[in-house]
Amino acid sequence: MEFRAYKPVEAAVIQDLFVSVFSKSEGEQEGVLIGNLVDELVAGTGSQDLHGFVAVDGKKIVGAIFFSRLSFEQDVDVFILAPVAVHSDHQGMGIGQALINHGLQEMKKCGVRFVTTYGAPSFYTKVGFHPISQHMIAAPLELSQPEGWLGQSLADDPIETIPGKCKCVKALNNPVYW
Repeated sequence: MEFRAYKPVEAAVIQDLFVSVFSKSEGEQEGVLIGNLVDELVAGTGSQDLHGFVAVDGKKIVGAIFFSRLSFEQDVDVFILAPVAVHSDHQGMGIGQALINHGLQEMKKCGVRFVTTYGAPSFYTKVGFHPISQHMIAAPLELSQPEGWLGQSLADDPIETIPGKCKCVKALNNPVYW
């Protein structure tokens, strides 16, 4: 299994992966929704604000993740991990965890201090995320399930409170994702 940065020419293949995975697990409507998110992230987010990574088995992309910038009133490098997909035939093999760990290491090399995510605590705690309060790091929009707001420090220090409002990239700035 190879883990590497995604290539913009792979955007359609990656979008199809997300549509397929989310349609199978959450229904066709969710698949289309997340597929559109991936399309908007790749097409509408500058390279300084978006990092994506893929898991490749042979020549086939079987997993993908994206990290996009969260902006605050003070200058601090924070990104959110979202979305994540592993091909249905490759789930349960540790690929998602390995891909996330690869992405986190790459983000650390870029000087990112903190990474957040919004998802199932039972999964993300396996890769070092911990529940965080919105008083510590505000979410960009109202969370429908606050227990899913998670974070981790990529620096040697613990997560610190980041005061002020948070903004996400345009593609994520939609209440339907929160």
